[in-house]
Amino acid sequence: MKKKTIISLVLGFAALMLVLTGCGNNSSKSSTSSKSSSSEASGKITAVGSTALQPLVEKAAANFQKKNSKVNITVQGGGSGTGLSQVQDKSVTIGNSDIFAEEKQGIDSKKLVDHKVAVVGMAPVVNKDANVKSLKMEQVKQIFTGKITNWKEVGGKDEKITVVNRAKGSGTRATFEAAVLKGEEAVKSQEQDSNGTVQKIVESTPGAISYLAFSYINDKIQPISIDNVKPTDENVESDKWKIWSYEHMYTNGKPDSATTKFLDYMNSKDVQDSLVKDMGYISIHNMKVQKDSKGTVSSK
Repeated sequence: MKKKTIISLVLGFAALMLVLTGCGNNSSKSSTSSKSSSSEASGKITAVGSTALQPLVEKAAANFQKKNSKVNITVQGGGSGTGLSQVQDKSVTIGNSDIFAEEKQGIDSKKLVDHKVAVVGMAPVVNKDANVKSLKMEQVKQIFTGKITNWKEVGGKDEKITVVNRAKGSGTRATFEAAVLKGEEAVKSQEQDSNGTVQKIVESTPGAISYLAFSYINDKIQPISIDNVKPTDENVESDKWKIWSYEHMYTNGKPDSATTKFLDYMNSKDVQDSLVKDMGYISIHNMKVQKDSKGTVSSK
């Protein structure tokens, strides 16, 4: 009887140990699963600003979210000035800009962290009806300051020039005016706040001229060569083409983990080696020169 009792106790103890071990394993698995889940980035990112950069960020964000479903990214335009102001106020996560924060009045650049993600070339574009494909830099300057008012003055059609400018606060405008106008005042003209709107107006308005990021230039409008230099990626990379800027994604201080992961993705091979080029931008890794916030260009 005693033997049976002892055997029963041993078997009961063994069964109890098995149950406890199983619970331990389940707890371990649950802990591991929880740990794995918590390591996945999650959060909300709002990126606002440059319309020149907007298409690239939108496409990259869509691709990023396919593999990071817990991160929600909203991308909006509004211009570089808006992006810089709103990221400074912390009302958005990222401020997209065509210009350095140091170039914008009212922005405390010391509070912002610069993340350069691409380079954008910009070129004068005209309605094809003007019959002009090449100009001298001085001629471009005189057109945008109102000194040349008819296309026949530069070898084109006898047709009035209609200047379409970008709105104040536009990084594209700031970049164009710094490279072309050199401190002179632009002629008063209609102003538009996005590359997309300018593209459509130039295409549909006889005699129109404006300027666009390379990524918005299509075969329905005529890009202008300047001083016999064509607006190409290769010429931007060597600074033969003078109208270009970095595309910046500014954060207010150190970004959170989700934003850091997205910014790292923007500089990854997936984006820099394919998406950037496919969408008409230039990889920052391809630049043979570098530019500082004062516009000084030097070799890398």
